Amino acid sequence: MGADQSLDINGRVLRYCVYGPADGTPVIAHNGTPSTRWRRPDQIETMHRAGVRVLMPDRPGYGGSTRRPGRSVADAAGDARALADAQGWERFAVFGGSGGGPHALACAALLPDRVTRCAVLSGIRPSEPADPPDERTLRPELERISRDIMDRVAAGGPEMPGMPPGRPARDDPEAMARLRATFTDSYDGWVDDKIAFARPWGFAMPDGTVPVGVWYGSDDPHVPGEHARWLLENIPGAREHRYAGGHVPGPETFRQIYDWLRAPAG
Repeated sequence: MGADQSLDINGRVLRYCVYGPADGTPVIAHNGTPSTRWRRPDQIETMHRAGVRVLMPDRPGYGGSTRRPGRSVADAAGDARALADAQGWERFAVFGGSGGGPHALACAALLPDRVTRCAVLSGIRPSEPADPPDERTLRPELERISRDIMDRVAAGGPEMPGMPPGRPARDDPEAMARLRATFTDSYDGWVDDKIAFARPWGFAMPDGTVPVGVWYGSDDPHVPGEHARWLLENIPGAREHRYAGGHVPGPETFRQIYDWLRAPAG
């Protein structure tokens, strides 16, 4: 699943893994909501084949990363800069899937001198102004969703809906570790993500300085295509990449994304 590493930022710990060849193109990837820094073997293989060196952190509140209550989406840029500095990366690409999309966009908007390209996969748009959810009501809802997911896994389901038939996740220790990290160990990161998305994100959309690619599925049951269309209409020069499928694409789409991230920024 990748060797666990950590970075201390003024007494706050960020946990992360690094995947892909040591000489690969540097990429900081932002997890979905919720998710874990631990990647599946097929995902890691795609990174190696694509020649990308992917640093996958757990946002504050996930997977042992110190919680940061009240964090904004924009705060991800400071963490990305600190992670890149620790790796010695002057320049790097960013990638965000689903709930990681806003965090990748924050890096492109706030670190244009560091970020070479930004890829968003099944990403969400800013929400309409509204009162953010209350943690006291949000946490029980997320706990219920998690129980439903883990019940399906216990009944013999796959690690993720839509995965091809194969070994049940309950029989795969590494799959179960990823599931427990995402849906059992802590809800803090998930809670804080949901609250951050409902508030102002803390930055204006990228202005076109950093190339942005927007990937979205033709049949995504979780993030409607209107989110991608909003991003494409509100980010100058953003490139549209529509694939056949749902929220999480197959390895060929991930390879396309990594190849795009490796291309020169100009």
